[in-house]
Amino acid sequence: MNRKNLSEKTKPARKTIQIHKKIQLGKAIKVVILSGIATALLAQTAFANYERWEAERAQFPKFEREKTVYKVSQGKWTGTRLRDGQPDVQGHWSNTISNHTNFTDPQGATPGEPPRTPLGPRESRAPSRVVDPADGQVPYQPWARELQQEYLKNFSEPVKPEYVEPLARCAPGGPSKSFMWHGYEIRQYPGYVLFLFDSGSRIIHLVKKGELDKKPHLDQKIRLWNGDSRGYWEGNTLHVEVRNNNSKSRFGRTGEFSGTETTVVEKLIFEDKGERYLYSATYTDPTVFTRPWTLEIPARRVENFSEDGWNNQLGIANHKGKKLLLEPYEQICTENNGGFGGGAVIGAGNSTPIY
Repeated sequence: MNRKNLSEKTKPARKTIQIHKKIQLGKAIKVVILSGIATALLAQTAFANYERWEAERAQFPKFEREKTVYKVSQGKWTGTRLRDGQPDVQGHWSNTISNHTNFTDPQGATPGEPPRTPLGPRESRAPSRVVDPADGQVPYQPWARELQQEYLKNFSEPVKPEYVEPLARCAPGGPSKSFMWHGYEIRQYPGYVLFLFDSGSRIIHLVKKGELDKKPHLDQKIRLWNGDSRGYWEGNTLHVEVRNNNSKSRFGRTGEFSGTETTVVEKLIFEDKGERYLYSATYTDPTVFTRPWTLEIPARRVENFSEDGWNNQLGIANHKGKKLLLEPYEQICTENNGGFGGGAVIGAGNSTPIY
């Protein structure tokens, strides 16, 4: 068969292929058009939802940082109780001063960074979280102070693994730091108080006053990020003893730390109205500190404040009813799937409403 005859015979096949290509191209164009329409509709819906979210969020006051420590005194509990007799303090809470940026100057600047807003004189800002000693500083032994200063100096540009602040890796914050970092939830069960923090959780095993030995601490060989907690209620105060610390967490970006032999004695003093409480913790460790020292962190409920992605991480739930419902974010450090800060999800941010 000559080339001319072969060409004549293949014409129908080539025509079929061309028609097929046109059909495929048409389908592709149709898919692109439909995708564009879907994207536009989704964007329009998201924008409408965002506007509705902003309007609903505006129903709540903004959570404002305070410059003083709200004091709560120990005494009787006259508020509501749970069936097992515990004072009912369940709900969502946050500290009222600042985050963990600067431990002894809570509203000061992040180490190595210029202040985001003019700071003004020191006395115009919140006091040190350290309330004893009176100078507001952790009473370190010389070697420990030197190490703390080393951590501080290398916070912004760490050149060794130990210089990386552990919370940057979503490690638990430790017995006290967790109360400074974002909002958190308190849940209560018979015999237990559970704290759900942005990074990790913590369980306090409850006993009666004077009976801590009935639920002894773990073997001292077992070290935990948040320690091992035993506690009891007395009036409006939850008394807690914490041991078994692994000492890996730090109190702030300023490098303060404790040791593996540290014992922490905590008091969580709740107002009867259930809107505020004062957290107090005394740290004792003669291998690190020259004397015991005490910190304080004031806290208040956040359910009645506007969601802000930091203190109040209760998003507005999407549901068919008309009642406004709030639900906590799936925490980025716990779930690694979005929420505030983005994380592993590309494009996720802290201003995305829950729909």
